[in-house]
Amino acid sequence: MAAFSVPENATMILSMGLIRAYYRLAIVVVLALVAIAMVIPMTMRLAVEPFMFASIDKVPQTEVALVLGASVRRGVPSPVLALRADTAIALYKAGKVSKILVTGDNGALSHDEVTPVRKYLLDAGIPTQDIFLDHAGFDTYSSMYRARDVFETLSITIVTQDFHLPRALWIARHLGIAAYGLTAEGG
Repeated sequence: MAAFSVPENATMILSMGLIRAYYRLAIVVVLALVAIAMVIPMTMRLAVEPFMFASIDKVPQTEVALVLGASVRRGVPSPVLALRADTAIALYKAGKVSKILVTGDNGALSHDEVTPVRKYLLDAGIPTQDIFLDHAGFDTYSSMYRARDVFETLSITIVTQDFHLPRALWIARHLGIAAYGLTAEGG
């Protein structure tokens, strides 16, 4: 009977097998995360699609147009934020909303997303008594929560770009707000 002997490269073979197994596991984990990252936004969008509009004519009348903040450069709304403000102005002038709530980050003295939009709205002829500012809308959830609990809005039309609208609507509706969305797109 021959004695059993371990090949000299057995440790190396075992190590290579473990490396391959970890590599395969890493690939599976990455693919699963990518799939989840794609499924969640698609599911969210499908859930709120009936409440999203691209045309002012189709938007139901609500109390407030909620303008979500975006960057401001040297006290002037960025093109993205200006589109949001222009869309809110159009809603107001069409009689779809009676108030405009501007939310955004004002967490530092040098960073104020809402005051420049107020000036923009005033310059467009929106009366000061119909403009409300939320300086603590640091993120989408905060903006929706504060719209409901601080500003006591029961129905809103969220104004933002298409990439952002499904998540904003989903949050608002899960907070119990009768929310609709209008895409602010230029072109």
